[in-house]
Amino acid sequence: MQKVSIVTLGCPKNQADSELIKGLLMERGYSYEQDPALADIIVVNTCCFIEDAKRESINTLLEMAQYKITGRCRLLVASGCLAQRYGKELMREMPEIDVLLGTTSFPEIIEAISQAAQGKRVLNIRHPDFVLPEGLPRDSLGKSHYAYLRIAEGCDNHCSYCIIPRIRGSYRSRHWEDILEEGRYLVSGGAKELILIAQDTTGYGRDLYGERRLPWLINKLCDIDGLYWLRLLYCYPDGITRELIETMNAQPKLCNYLDIPIQHASDRILRRMNRRTTAAQTERLLNYVKENIPGVVIRSTVIVGFPGETDDDFWKLLTLVRKGYIDRLGVFVYSREEDTPAYGFSGRVPRSTAEQRREILMLEQQQISLRNNRAMVGKVLEVMTDGHDRDGYYGRTYGDAPEIDNAVLFHSDKEIKAGEYVRVKVEHALEYDLVGRVVG
Repeated sequence: MQKVSIVTLGCPKNQADSELIKGLLMERGYSYEQDPALADIIVVNTCCFIEDAKRESINTLLEMAQYKITGRCRLLVASGCLAQRYGKELMREMPEIDVLLGTTSFPEIIEAISQAAQGKRVLNIRHPDFVLPEGLPRDSLGKSHYAYLRIAEGCDNHCSYCIIPRIRGSYRSRHWEDILEEGRYLVSGGAKELILIAQDTTGYGRDLYGERRLPWLINKLCDIDGLYWLRLLYCYPDGITRELIETMNAQPKLCNYLDIPIQHASDRILRRMNRRTTAAQTERLLNYVKENIPGVVIRSTVIVGFPGETDDDFWKLLTLVRKGYIDRLGVFVYSREEDTPAYGFSGRVPRSTAEQRREILMLEQQQISLRNNRAMVGKVLEVMTDGHDRDGYYGRTYGDAPEIDNAVLFHSDKEIKAGEYVRVKVEHALEYDLVGRVVG
């Protein structure tokens, strides 16, 4: 029985793909090995959204290739976004790679490995619009008490800085019946929380049903027995409707949490980014969400250093951040990506200036986060337990997505398993995390 190890880089969408890859391999009799040094086959599911991600993917491939010398590895498989975008180049420049599969060809991994075992190097890149077959086996790669549930693939927004449409294709919603079936399967396997993902979750259904159907889909998913939390990621601003907000208020399983990537707060920069919302519309939306969803937590991402960004443009973004609408903030330095419209834009901002702007925003957000956390001291919060280490237990509130947001660090007099919900009284506030003890 051959052992397989899978290294996943990038976003939760890659995590979902990796679990399908694992499911396909386990179904055919392979065994899973956490340690790549002990694996016969290593799969690296790559990312290439920005320059740093490309560099990490290449370095990881080179690192895993060393196990052909120091470990048991016989076959190295590259899959995912970097493979889709630079397949031929990778095969030419990295002879260590035995199999290369794109974002829509990974379901053929069994045949590809079989060919590679016979000494053939396999390059399989399909068109990014190819629709993945439904019903693929899926096997968890990490903590099984939460799971990512993809509701659509691809993107039609065509932001000028973004390479995703060229890698992941046009927007393709999954049929609701298939989503519901997978959701039930994940919950039956122990998932207490389902996290809906797509390049733009709010666009769900428009291509398949002629209208946005995210609220309708949410209601269907919330009927799953055993599901405790449902969470939304990647909500494009102009897709957040009154119906969606009403659904959030009506469905107790749906976390009062919205991930709204706004990217900037200067109309001039937003136009250059090919975003459909203005700064005024963005602020009205953030204010409306705060006023109409009790206790809502808003996460967002912004880009600094976009071509042509002036001090005045940055000041507008900083001013919006200071207003405190955003509870969780990710700040990215613009990455100049070939094959995107922005690649040829004039007015390039020096990297040092962009990094300085990022630091200013993050320090500002740190103070906002600390202020919000201090307001939690003395309160009792419902926390999902994610695990424990030698310092105690750690988990999340409804306002925190796994791996990207804040944590609650707590002690308990009794043993608690991952996936258990507990009541934690907050005793201390840190810049991003809360510290407390289980009560009741």
